[in-house]
Amino acid sequence: MMTCKEETLDPKKAGRIQCLEVDCSPPLLLNFALALQHVLVLSSLCALVVGTLIQEEGKEKIVAFVLFYSGISTLLQSYIGSRLPLIQAPSLDFLIPAIALLTSQSGTPEACRGQCTEAEETVAPAHPIRELRGMTVVTGMVQLAVGLTHLSGFALGHCGPLVLAPLLCMLGFSIYREAALLCSDHWGMAALAVVLTVILSQHLHSFLRLSVFSVCRRLSVLLSVMVTWGVCAALVQWGHVHLISVTQMLSTKRILNATIVHSSDITFPGDSAPWLDFPLPALALPLLSGKSIAAGVAGGLSASISSPAVYVVAARLLKAPVPPAHACNRGLCVDGLGSLLAGLMGAPVGLCSSVPNACVIGLSQSGSRRTVQLAGVFLLILGVSPQLAKILFSVPLAIHGAILCVTYALAIGTGITYFQHTNVDSGRNIFNIGFTVFMSLALPHWFRHHSKFIHTGAPSVDVLLQSLLTLPVFFVGVLAFLLEHTVSGTLSERGLVRHESTKILSLADQKQGYSHSPDSIYDPPSSVIKVLNLPGLRTIPFCACRIPPVEEVVVTVAEMSSLLPDKDAGVGSG
Repeated sequence: MMTCKEETLDPKKAGRIQCLEVDCSPPLLLNFALALQHVLVLSSLCALVVGTLIQEEGKEKIVAFVLFYSGISTLLQSYIGSRLPLIQAPSLDFLIPAIALLTSQSGTPEACRGQCTEAEETVAPAHPIRELRGMTVVTGMVQLAVGLTHLSGFALGHCGPLVLAPLLCMLGFSIYREAALLCSDHWGMAALAVVLTVILSQHLHSFLRLSVFSVCRRLSVLLSVMVTWGVCAALVQWGHVHLISVTQMLSTKRILNATIVHSSDITFPGDSAPWLDFPLPALALPLLSGKSIAAGVAGGLSASISSPAVYVVAARLLKAPVPPAHACNRGLCVDGLGSLLAGLMGAPVGLCSSVPNACVIGLSQSGSRRTVQLAGVFLLILGVSPQLAKILFSVPLAIHGAILCVTYALAIGTGITYFQHTNVDSGRNIFNIGFTVFMSLALPHWFRHHSKFIHTGAPSVDVLLQSLLTLPVFFVGVLAFLLEHTVSGTLSERGLVRHESTKILSLADQKQGYSHSPDSIYDPPSSVIKVLNLPGLRTIPFCACRIPPVEEVVVTVAEMSSLLPDKDAGVGSG
């Protein structure tokens, strides 16, 4: 088993622990701290998504539900899914359709996510939690269907640098509005957290080359959160800072308290959250109305685009190959199973691979699978204790906003790196990139503020269109893919190369300089491979998750043919 290696060859990197291999085993205490860092990063997404949808009363129970099933889905993802060190969490792919669903139920014409100024009289929906759970179940079914039908792996295999670059950039830009809104709770605390994270992760090791500072770099997010949280707690105690709740900030004049949670949906024992409460299935079944199904389809389609993009981000930061089709399909199937289980058991939001947790790999320079598995165990523990979930949820909103600002910025930077493999001076590429990015920012913004424009007479169709047209990641994924494959251009312009006269590969993969083979990352354990190779699972739809023998042989021959000339040349010259 690999262990974390300490570089001593380069004096400038002396004492910096490198552990980007997924099979790396960090020391116990460091692994514990890295896992806790992942949990804190996930809590920022959870605070944003759950805090926007659920009122203060009973929120801890919902948070515990989400954390528990995030832990289960994380463990499944690291074992039988894509096998990348990824945390499963709710995201904007589910928040935007959920708000479209709730605002359509309440009669509110515009889902502006905390940016509205006018007060309007609304009518509360009858069963909001059951509607959201129904949307979550449908989301999981869509994710599962996309994975089992091989659509996810097929699409990712046909995404060159000019598709991945704007997709990853928009993945980071998609949350800037929400992150800024959270930071506005207290810009001083947010700035302190951002500055500390930047100094610890980027500057500290350049001045003092000690092993303790390399640890500070790897734990930059955790340390900055703890220091800023302590300063904020002291200022609140002295009366210098007054913080507000996430519901007050994100849902002002838009999602009323009576609109979200009803005692008829979920019963909470007592006023205070208990220390131990196993998340048992809710008594009421999910409600599959036309609107919840439409919102679920929109969320599932968007998550089916964003999750493979997160796989690419994680692989790029790990200096690993882009996930093969079978690994991408398995990962999306696990996402779907997690959302399906969460919706059936009582959680109101679905699950997909977390963008900020994937970007933490770049900040911490640690991509150990064991760290993510330990974080999954922590999430299970938090999920059975609503009181612990309440403590985690008490982190000030400004700190959550700072975490999202720093981590999502790495997704943008990762996307920009793909431009180096293309001809950026090409008129075709200049138009495609500019048009894709601009339209993916402008059109969702316009539809978000002019929702009355969408009026087909069928409420479920209105919810579907409103959700899809206000999801930037869905918009940029579809638009970039269509332009890349319909506008003519040479392979060199598009950052592609023809290999073995038949297979077209991305130059980004050719020039990455992998530190390890893809088999060690994406192949599931031998027991899972044996199950997938059973005769009954070799047919549709399970074949999409198997390692295709033909593809494996072709890749091996291609690698050997690319290496043999160099070796022969070396032998001849000797």
